[in-house]
Amino acid sequence: MVKKVDHIGVAVNNLEESVKFYEEILGLKLQGIETVEEQKVKVAFLPIGDTEIELLEATTPDSPIAKFIEKKGQGVQHVAFRVDDIEKALEEMKSLGIKLIDEKPRYGAGGARIAFLHPKSTNGLLVELCERKG
Repeated sequence: MVKKVDHIGVAVNNLEESVKFYEEILGLKLQGIETVEEQKVKVAFLPIGDTEIELLEATTPDSPIAKFIEKKGQGVQHVAFRVDDIEKALEEMKSLGIKLIDEKPRYGAGGARIAFLHPKSTNGLLVELCERKG
């Protein structure tokens, strides 16, 4: 079902400062920045090989990213796995007893359709399923 690691989401306090580290120290190149109002997040895309790092900055104090940073600090917030058919993947996860945060896909950064699996069912890791066309 899983094709590859689509991206790794990293929660940060300051997108601009964080991008500098990834560009100047690690040598990655910023591909773009997008605000996803529905998710209350600003996302910076830094491709690396066949995947990418997505830096996530909260746009409101009540956003999931702000809550994550408040509770756990900055760092890896989720790992996203690419699937071809997100509805089918969600049905399969549910049939296997995996607790879903999202019963139906929603809009994610970069035009992806996404859904999250609950960390209680995934050994503590917030897992995102991600479907991209094209």
